[in-house]
Amino acid sequence: MPFGLSTCPSNFMRYINAIFGHLISKSIVLPYMDDIVIPAANESQALEYLKIVLQVACDYGLEIKFEKCQFLHNKIEFLGHIIENGRLFPSPSKTKAVINYPDLKNIKDVRRFLGLTGYFRKFLPSYSTIAKPLSDLLRKDSLFQFYAEQQTAFQKLKYLLSQQPVLSIFNQNSPTEIHTDASIDGLGAVLLQNSIHDNQFHPVFYMSKKTSDHERKYTSFELEVLAVVEALKKFRIYVLGTSFKIITDCDALVKTLSKKELKPSIARWALYLHEFNYTIEHRTGSKMAHVDALSRPPHCMLIQNSVHLQFLKAQQADDQITTIKTLLETTPHDNYIVKNKLLYKTVNGTDLLVVPDEMQANIIKTAHERGHFEVLRTQDLVSKDFYIPRLKDKVEKCIQNCVTCILTNRKRGKQDGTLNPIEKNDLPLHTFHLDHLGPLATTSKKYKHVFAVIDAFSKFTWLYPTRSTDASEVIN
Repeated sequence: MPFGLSTCPSNFMRYINAIFGHLISKSIVLPYMDDIVIPAANESQALEYLKIVLQVACDYGLEIKFEKCQFLHNKIEFLGHIIENGRLFPSPSKTKAVINYPDLKNIKDVRRFLGLTGYFRKFLPSYSTIAKPLSDLLRKDSLFQFYAEQQTAFQKLKYLLSQQPVLSIFNQNSPTEIHTDASIDGLGAVLLQNSIHDNQFHPVFYMSKKTSDHERKYTSFELEVLAVVEALKKFRIYVLGTSFKIITDCDALVKTLSKKELKPSIARWALYLHEFNYTIEHRTGSKMAHVDALSRPPHCMLIQNSVHLQFLKAQQADDQITTIKTLLETTPHDNYIVKNKLLYKTVNGTDLLVVPDEMQANIIKTAHERGHFEVLRTQDLVSKDFYIPRLKDKVEKCIQNCVTCILTNRKRGKQDGTLNPIEKNDLPLHTFHLDHLGPLATTSKKYKHVFAVIDAFSKFTWLYPTRSTDASEVIN
């Protein structure tokens, strides 16, 4: 332990995994630190596996304290959970600690309580929504104010955990569904599996997440997609590599993901979804009560109207567009038309929305970031719906300043050479490093560079002002 006992747990866990690695791959043993679980289907198999595990422990000199062991049990306590008959419960000792938790008096008490209850948040639907008044106290520069709202959240979390919530243990071979829901305040999802005992779907894991200030500005459709993505990130270890069904109350989600052209953020999420083997099914909100604990106000139409209003305000602030619209009131023009108070230009029989100067860069950037396309492809995407004068030049400027494109595009032609170490002798003035600094501010004698000579052994440095970096001046 070169860094002391601080690295002991990780080294110990690595050692245990190395010893039981061949048994872990066969699901004979499940070790975690100094706890070892040996799952078995029946008594004879349990004794057989136990003999194998004890033999491996003997071969590697592991000592087992048998007073702490439990053999041939149908119910065990492991990592703060009770496991019995394929079901999962919070440990009674942990539940008792939550129920008897004293009143919260400061921020540190809030952190401790949320840490304790957060360990069991997978048992509680809409945990993030319930705990929001308490978690908001942890924000930077937030004052500790324990009012009725915080007291209600505190008591509700204690009450819900005292009701002995139950989850099913995940079975990779059982039919699996993920039900999602979203609102402006938070995202919710539940992982469900069909039980072979009663042919009913039972919850395996509840997921809830508060929306950030930026995410609250999303449309209702974007929030629904975000809920699916966040659910898959949370349930990834369960569903990756298996076929499952996603149930959502957003009918547009089922149809939109099959389109070829998507909004950049939706396209990135769609690429992430390609990693999974799933089917999407729409179900009305009245049948999604188990995940519909979050309110779902209809924001979609408001967002669409706000985009229209944004273009209208930007066009009104653009002097050139205002002038054209004023002229059209008295003299009609073949190439320009006003629809819904917005100015359009007719190009090849298609009415294109005239983009004001202040919105042109954002429109081009959005089209380019759909797939970081080249100039012509980005230009075609923009010109399908919008009219921007000198579009090609502005697209080229956008792509030249795209950080992602700069980092991913490899240099063509002759590649940079590899660096080779220079062997240095143990004598002064044996090896010199030469380089120019500049160009700098020109002096009265027209010097604008500094020629540096550095001895590799002693690091002694000579500096000479030069007028250029020509070889002749270096030699002089």
